[in-house]
Amino acid sequence: MAQKKVVSARRERMREVIRLLKLEYPDAHCALHHRNAFELLVATILSAQCTDERVNLVTPKLFHRFPDAKSMSQASLSELEKLIQSTGFYKNKAISLKTTAGLLMERHEGQVPSDLEALTALRGVGRKTANVIRGTIFGLPAIVVDTHVGRLSRRLGFTRHHDPVKVEFEMMEITESADWTISNHLLIDHGRAVCQARKPDCGSCVLKELCPKVGVPKT
Repeated sequence: MAQKKVVSARRERMREVIRLLKLEYPDAHCALHHRNAFELLVATILSAQCTDERVNLVTPKLFHRFPDAKSMSQASLSELEKLIQSTGFYKNKAISLKTTAGLLMERHEGQVPSDLEALTALRGVGRKTANVIRGTIFGLPAIVVDTHVGRLSRRLGFTRHHDPVKVEFEMMEITESADWTISNHLLIDHGRAVCQARKPDCGSCVLKELCPKVGVPKT
């Protein structure tokens, strides 16, 4: 019973967190520029250990040269590496892009699947990338645990875990499924603007009364 009360209190607090963040960031959305599922898949693979801003600078030329899975599957690794070099870890990323494009042609007729298992079977695609695709493109409820979501979920007292999968499942438990996808964008925006890793601006944070680190613990 005690654990149920804790979970219930966290759910209520999470609803308020989302309500306040929706007011603060009414235009919250996926920051990676894309026009379709393939472009978002590629951009998300490139975003590993790289900023979205940098990825958005790289992808226009990349997509002009290789606009779909068929063309990218036939690309030379050297050309891919040259186009994506500034995103870091470019050799491994180039292999992932070419291999994944080939798998899309081989298994999915060049289309990006919506199934979690099918997505994570692609090279360079883990649960985070798969959930980005599922939530943003297909409108399926999906929690994406990046560095911002992980950090804020711990600071807000919703989890103690650092493992992204464990954080994902705990956040799923306390967040209404209709808000799973938007909660990603809201927490990311807030993490970038206010609740930064090194110097969180707690004084101007709209969540300070709900945060155990600043206000009165609610759990």
